Amino acid sequence: MTRGAGAPRTAKKREHLQATAREHPEYREILSLFLEIYARIEGSEGATGIAFSLPERYGEERVRGGLPLLSPESLSVDRDRAVPFLMGVLDALRRAGRQGEEEIAKIERSLTEGALDLRPLFAACMSRERGPLVETAGTISVPPPLLEFVLEVPLKTALEEAAESVDPKALEGWKEAFCPVCGSRPAMDELVGEEGKRALSCSSCSFLWPYPRIKCAYCGNEDPETLSYFTAGDGPTRVGVCRKCSRYIKTRDSRKGNAEVPLDAEDLTTLHLDLLAGKEGFERGR
Repeated sequence: MTRGAGAPRTAKKREHLQATAREHPEYREILSLFLEIYARIEGSEGATGIAFSLPERYGEERVRGGLPLLSPESLSVDRDRAVPFLMGVLDALRRAGRQGEEEIAKIERSLTEGALDLRPLFAACMSRERGPLVETAGTISVPPPLLEFVLEVPLKTALEEAAESVDPKALEGWKEAFCPVCGSRPAMDELVGEEGKRALSCSSCSFLWPYPRIKCAYCGNEDPETLSYFTAGDGPTRVGVCRKCSRYIKTRDSRKGNAEVPLDAEDLTTLHLDLLAGKEGFERGR
């Protein structure tokens, strides 16, 4: 259920964000940073310096055991390629004017001087271990969320590239609510095909995998009395909520439009739905 190659995906993200910014001026400031980042990434998706070794013989065993194909141990980093890519991300931050120059300069100096050990930092981002990120951010005196954001841009780009090479048929039978490729939780889901079958979309690598229509992706609740959704406007995206765990997930019905828009771009242009869900007392699933 993957869709498209890396470079076209980035171009489609930019196109969708640009169209949204034109049609909805209130989104311009929010989307400006991501427009700068996608402009930097486009055409350089394979130049992150991050690579993953996909299992060959034991892929089926991992799937049967409920283990994702990729793990932090499968990650390798070519520093000579990773540093220029990260510098481009920092330049995008500078151009968007969303971060202080001093903090950007500190990360740039740390990269130039070799003060950042990139592989364990990327591995920490992948495994959601905040300890190494907080410690490193403290050492170079920058906010941990900033360092994490900068590192996640190339990591997610590399994970998307890796996911594109995975044959969905090799993952048939996957029953978990976390990604079979990289182990991350879903960011959104999508109703696909004429029958509107449900697929979860990975928050890190954008891989799509089938999941039951009536089941919370976060607590596993299958009670239809406590699972519902609400809409706002005429767009293809709505909000699915679970009243058992009080979490929500945004759902795009591709039969109603935007089927070719990458879901992470759709996510950025439907922030009003997140605000509405928050006002109703629901927390986004993680």
